[in-house]
Amino acid sequence: MRYLGLDLGSRTLGLALSDPTGTIASSLTVLRHNEDYRGLVKELESYVKEYRIDAFVLGFPKNMNNTVGPKGELALRFQTLLEEAYPLPVYLQDERLSTVEATQVLLAQDASRAKRKQVIDGVAATIILQSFLDKKRRDEEK
Repeated sequence: MRYLGLDLGSRTLGLALSDPTGTIASSLTVLRHNEDYRGLVKELESYVKEYRIDAFVLGFPKNMNNTVGPKGELALRFQTLLEEAYPLPVYLQDERLSTVEATQVLLAQDASRAKRKQVIDGVAATIILQSFLDKKRRDEEK
């Protein structure tokens, strides 16, 4: 099963792709948008077809106290748009601190500030997708 991980930011959408077995996540690309979410959903069509995507994993930003704020509500609206456009499941994955973790990964690789800014959402999408895949594997082993 192949998953497309999504990290919806205020100006970008980070994409990550699982391997065909749904075990390992890799950063794919970062798409820019101007809050044109319907256009963004349409733009995903080429990735869905090219990589034969079976499901989406969308980062779900919750507040640290587990409440849903404005960014979480935006993710829920984006989930609805995806479900309306594609006959594929859309799984929500808690993404609290994923951007912090992505920044730490890039700092450890000594990436420049400009480079970090370009790829941060793709790395965050990879972390979100890998977290989902790891959780799914643990649940299946129980």
